[in-house]
Amino acid sequence: MPRQSRIDAPGALHHIICRGIERRRIFKDDQDRDRFIERLGGILSETKTPCYAWALIPNHFHILARTGDAPLSTVMRRLLTGYAVSFNRRHHRKQKAGGRPCNIAFLIVFGCDIEKSCRDNQE
Repeated sequence: MPRQSRIDAPGALHHIICRGIERRRIFKDDQDRDRFIERLGGILSETKTPCYAWALIPNHFHILARTGDAPLSTVMRRLLTGYAVSFNRRHHRKQKAGGRPCNIAFLIVFGCDIEKSCRDNQE
């Protein structure tokens, strides 16, 4: 069964959860975290997307944001693509032998039911 489309009307509040594929680390050190926060801040300002809270954990992050001028999917695509390229370049991540990629990759979930999202993550 296909997943339901995301509600992304202007002003919609989202609890965004994004983690590395296979639960891999997406932040290895403070420099990674600083680069991510700088990129996040710039994109949020450019798109006038209000952000109320964020948390960075080694293998995932949470953001509480409201849809601004740009659709949230556009904001997240810009954030994650730019960060992944920067992370992979900095940590010299390339293709493994046999051609299988070992680059950072993300799985993203976002929705409007903040209370339910928090309960689900605690289970």
